[in-house]
Amino acid sequence: MLTGVKLGHLSGKPLTYSEVGATAGPMPAGYHHLRKSAVIGRGRRRFEEAAERGMRWGMLRGAGVRVEATTDVAEVGAEVLVHLGPVAAPCRVVYVVDEPDRRGFAYGTLPGHAESGEELFLVRYDPATEDVYAEVAAFSRHATWWSRAGSPVTSLAQRLIADRYLRAL
Repeated sequence: MLTGVKLGHLSGKPLTYSEVGATAGPMPAGYHHLRKSAVIGRGRRRFEEAAERGMRWGMLRGAGVRVEATTDVAEVGAEVLVHLGPVAAPCRVVYVVDEPDRRGFAYGTLPGHAESGEELFLVRYDPATEDVYAEVAAFSRHATWWSRAGSPVTSLAQRLIADRYLRAL
């Protein structure tokens, strides 16, 4: 487990995967894939509110995950430590979505993370139905001996936390 990691020590560390940005489209082979979405409300106002919270790490924080970040609002290059219990997972924001009906960001894993891959946190507005969606997409594979050894548990944990992300906004 990775504990005692300092946010300031992440600068300049390379991402642990090469398929940067792949959560925006077809996800790469050789990884576990996850895509989930849920309707979280209706109307433009609800979209704006959820998008604003989401860009301030709201899906993570609302799911009960402690977040340390180099920026208050997600932006490309921001470094993030995601704390789940005693585990600190280092990540970096690799792209931001800032469109009229879609807002969010994706971050990728840095050395010391138990997994290798990328995760997207998105809020989407459908003007035709006025539905507002929270969406999560990820591709990952185990990067440590202990995440491989606990594979059934870590895979289940990823699915459960993704459900919590969707309910967080």
